[in-house]
Amino acid sequence: MKSIVTITLNPAIDKSTSADHIVPEHKIRCAKPIFEAGGGGINVSRAIKKLEGDSLAIFPAGGPPGMLLQDILKKEGVKYQAIPVTQWTRENFIVVDSSTNSQYRFGMPGHELTEAEATACLDALRTITPKPAYIVASGSLPPGLSSDFFARIARVAKEVGARFVLDTSGEPLKLAANEGVYLLKPNLGELSKLAGVETIETEGVHKYARQIIDKGNCEVVAVSLGPGGAMLITKDLIDHVPAPTVRKRSTVGAGDSMVAGMVLSLGLERSLREMIRYGVACGTAATMNSGTELCKKADVEYLYEWICKFSAPVNS
Repeated sequence: MKSIVTITLNPAIDKSTSADHIVPEHKIRCAKPIFEAGGGGINVSRAIKKLEGDSLAIFPAGGPPGMLLQDILKKEGVKYQAIPVTQWTRENFIVVDSSTNSQYRFGMPGHELTEAEATACLDALRTITPKPAYIVASGSLPPGLSSDFFARIARVAKEVGARFVLDTSGEPLKLAANEGVYLLKPNLGELSKLAGVETIETEGVHKYARQIIDKGNCEVVAVSLGPGGAMLITKDLIDHVPAPTVRKRSTVGAGDSMVAGMVLSLGLERSLREMIRYGVACGTAATMNSGTELCKKADVEYLYEWICKFSAPVNS
């Protein structure tokens, strides 16, 4: 298997619980909290581990929450390299109202990284031995970090000969796409911003994705269509893979699970058609679980077989 490294610039501890009848200005008695490692790239590495793959997660970590983050990953068997930073790692809070099954998600802002700390994250990517075949960046940037930071990672990927996979949004996505990536995973809204149009309907996805590819800065675009599955576009290929219909409990972690499935497939040198099908299976499997839980391998394998059976052949 080819080596995979994920990088998370805005990691978090995700604390989740449940309560009956969330009512304003009342003391709410909650269930015992669950603590999980969070942040886009970290979740990609966690999902890869659940799929019995291997990766290295790089992230800044500070204070007691940063130590807890490392302890959680160690217990899950996820390989990691933590970059020590001064500010404490952020904590998010998720509460499920068990009477309605409504989920309330409270995302806290990350703390600023100094230029030296940000540079240390880039240096970690440069000095990994052996050099990674794939570098995956997913999630948001913390406050104060320049919007071109993912573009800087793209340049590092070129330096070390790695393929760069990116899942983010806004100006950081646009700047990195202009710098050059191997694979982008936008949703429809993110693709429309990249293309400079207000909205994109499903039938127009391939047109605008091809425009990005034709600029020469991206080889593969995998557009997430939510319940509609995903569409894979390359210079020579268009492949729409519908998502299986399942009972959805939560969409948290679906995107990171999808990225994990795709990158793991790339690491195992599967075809691009197999990659997008496995990614859709992973993203769909994550929605079957409650809270912030990621995909489960048994669910993924079942869904992948279903997708391969009822969609176009996977020989690319």
